Amino acid sequence: MNAVNKKIAEYLLQIKAIKLQPAKPFTWASGWHSPIYCDNRKTLSYPDVRDYIKNTFADVVRTNFPETEVIAGVATGAIAHGALVAQELGLPFVYVRSAPKEHGMENLIEGEIPKNKKVVVIEDLISTGGSSLKAVDALRHEACDVLGMAAIFSYEFPNAKQNFSNANCKLITLSNYSSLIDFALETGFISQNDVQTLRSWREAPESWGK
Repeated sequence: MNAVNKKIAEYLLQIKAIKLQPAKPFTWASGWHSPIYCDNRKTLSYPDVRDYIKNTFADVVRTNFPETEVIAGVATGAIAHGALVAQELGLPFVYVRSAPKEHGMENLIEGEIPKNKKVVVIEDLISTGGSSLKAVDALRHEACDVLGMAAIFSYEFPNAKQNFSNANCKLITLSNYSSLIDFALETGFISQNDVQTLRSWREAPESWGK
């Protein structure tokens, strides 16, 4: 767990963007039972957290994707974060809808993006990677050169890693599930008895708790 992983985990727990309830699981829209709930939109309401995430994303782009020409945010959770990163880097910004607009120009990508531009995608949360990689596909369909994706947090599901590999898309996350559990245990957010429950969920989330 590096310093950035730890700081992001601390912020997410502190502002309750992430809630851990091993004994009283949440039910996701997919029907999965889960001991964790993550809503990274809350980070936008805290200026210090928002600023730290913006600056860390900008450092990730400068270090890992120095040739970036456009920043793209994934709707809706990463639109604001993507715009903040683009502003920090002095780059153009677009965002990718989950589905084309049903009226007007029926846009899937909002904003101006010439063909063959080098793009980094900003995302707020990675679960299986399905919706995030749809945004990558949409950009590639418009002849963009997608260099990779940066996200605030990942559950580190094994199939997500495989999905990004299959899509040939580099993924960098500011923090992740392993770092979160380590920090939560270290600081007393959870007990040692909770750790095995939390780790077993990540290995088979679709069947956990059934």
